[in-house]
Amino acid sequence: MNRPRFAFLDASHADENTPRNFRRELDADLVEFDATAGHLPDHFDYDGIVITGSSSSAYWDDEWIQNLVSWVAEADERGLPILGVCFGHQVVAAALGGTVEDMDDYELGYSDVERTTNDDADDLLAGISGQFTVFTSHGDYVSELPPGAELLAENGFGVHAFRRDHAFGVQFHPEYDTETAEAIAREKDFLPDEQIQSVLDDITPENYDAACEAKRLFDNFVAYVDRVRTETVESAA
Repeated sequence: MNRPRFAFLDASHADENTPRNFRRELDADLVEFDATAGHLPDHFDYDGIVITGSSSSAYWDDEWIQNLVSWVAEADERGLPILGVCFGHQVVAAALGGTVEDMDDYELGYSDVERTTNDDADDLLAGISGQFTVFTSHGDYVSELPPGAELLAENGFGVHAFRRDHAFGVQFHPEYDTETAEAIAREKDFLPDEQIQSVLDDITPENYDAACEAKRLFDNFVAYVDRVRTETVESAA
């Protein structure tokens, strides 16, 4: 079977690290769209959808955000596999009827996350430890899951992964390398200097190696998309 073809909805405001990281991690052909510039696909002829992180909030009334949420909602209705990361995770939640809010706090740096299910069948987190390390950077969170959604992972800051049918979201950033993690941390000048320095001090080879376990979810998502493609072909035969 040929590589899957994904609509890659880049909400990063042209951050060059974002497409570079996802191109490295996803074994798929990415058709890239600058969502922040209002560019979205004019059809749904893709094997899957990926929505990136952003410095914006999913609940803002910016036209490009509202259009993105609406497009993702229609993609879900059509049964396309979807993966949202950070802001993308929040967009998926909003598109499916969940709630996203400001959490009046900011989670930045390497954190531990707990899986809430041991069922690896079709699970985005299959093969990942019950407690695993991730890099986080968010001030918003999914305060209410979409109706019918299953919680897959969480920590003290709230929901870190969920699934409903073919749609998945993760709050953390499995795509980050150490260069991106450092750049993101240095951008957070609204946080105390000592907090930022503590995050920078934690960007070590050891912590990065630990966080690499979560990168497995990209292969899991591609494998899931391939299973959906195979089932679709077989049902049409």
